[in-house]
Amino acid sequence: MADSFRRDLFVSRSSLYTELILGCLQIQLGVICSVGIWTLSEAKLQAAQAHQTWKSPSELTERERVTKVNPELAEQYSKLRTHRDVGAGAWADSAASSLPTSPRAFAFAKQEGELNFGDLEFSMPLPYRLEPTPILMAAPENFNPDLRLPPVLPEPPQNSSPPTTSTEPGTPDAVLESIHTDYRYDTDNFGHTNFFLEPMVEFRLSNGNKIFFKTGFNFFEQRGVESITNFPLQVGWQGKIGQVTLQTAAGVDVFNRLPTAINLNARVEAPISPPQVSPSGQLLSVVVLSGNLEQGPYKSNARTLGNQITAWRFGPDLYWQIDRDTSLLSSLRLGSYNDGNSEVQSFSRLERKFGQFSLAANLFTWSYDRNLERTSGYFSPPDFLVYNGEVAWEGDIANFLRCRLAANLGQQRLKGQFDNANIYQTRCTVKLSPNIEADLGYSFSNVRNQDTGGSAYSGNSWTGQLRVKF
Repeated sequence: MADSFRRDLFVSRSSLYTELILGCLQIQLGVICSVGIWTLSEAKLQAAQAHQTWKSPSELTERERVTKVNPELAEQYSKLRTHRDVGAGAWADSAASSLPTSPRAFAFAKQEGELNFGDLEFSMPLPYRLEPTPILMAAPENFNPDLRLPPVLPEPPQNSSPPTTSTEPGTPDAVLESIHTDYRYDTDNFGHTNFFLEPMVEFRLSNGNKIFFKTGFNFFEQRGVESITNFPLQVGWQGKIGQVTLQTAAGVDVFNRLPTAINLNARVEAPISPPQVSPSGQLLSVVVLSGNLEQGPYKSNARTLGNQITAWRFGPDLYWQIDRDTSLLSSLRLGSYNDGNSEVQSFSRLERKFGQFSLAANLFTWSYDRNLERTSGYFSPPDFLVYNGEVAWEGDIANFLRCRLAANLGQQRLKGQFDNANIYQTRCTVKLSPNIEADLGYSFSNVRNQDTGGSAYSGNSWTGQLRVKF
């Protein structure tokens, strides 16, 4: 099966083998350097960590503090932050990096993180994903709540007791905290193939801030267009100023046959209402507002990249935990392209949980100033609307296996014509060890990411992530 997959993806591209080897060497070099740094820092940490015990799988989170809260809160907040790019024809694949990852229908497979609410800190089994990856890929992925990271709110106040002297060695300046690798493989019935493989190495600094390094190998293939390979390189930082969480990253995208391009993104996030907590410790309500800015190549397809299309995108996200089982997410993005085009897209999601089941209503709108799909290559509808209802189930199948099944049924409107808009998705998380988790997901969608005329559209997405926490 693996051989068949490789043939389907890379057949008749002899030059691509050399590029793939270079990409793999690049990834391996990054991992080897990270492990070397970790090895050096480990020796310094042994004395200080001798009293610590082995973490259980449920402790695979960004922070391990003690406040007990209903685990369902983890799921509610794993549907928040945008981490990815909002790109053509998808719902926005990060309304999560803030914008989504592929121009495909809602793939429920992206990042979750730590929860901090003022003097509350939750210790829950959230996959600890940092904000990810391909930027500026938008659209229907905005329907995907899992593409949003939970809000990172203020740290609890420090204990006011006087400091105690300690004979333990000082904390190192930086400690290797995690390595995670994102995988995505998108295809459709019009000959588009997008492949992403992007590892990220994360370090925690002595002051609690984080820095991360990301690289990878991406491949874009399209009928009638010469294929393009991409090696992204990015350095990022995340920290806090009071109750405000800041995250910024910058880097370059290296291509096999295109000029090198710069990419950057920034995010500011803050609570605008204090969290309300029940006597039993369950979160009842909170409101979080964030602002997002992204710039970089528009990784929609090979043709768009070949035309060297870049875009600026910016806008706010609002997350409202209405009660313990009900949440609202709303996102707005304004875009400006280097070909003179501009866009406005919005996404809203209202969700209600019933134990392991959930119901949600989604609304996505997208409009461009001009339709430049024939010249620039990206889906640029003057008026695109999608609305649907979602039914989902998520639960533990075994103590090491958790899965989610979801179906979205609705309508899409393009150029005044209505059609069905359906998405079917599954995702499973496997706990391989107390420190290692892996995700694998699949989604099928007929939500368009291009103007297909009277022809039906269907897209498939395989997604995954391997997370290693140190």
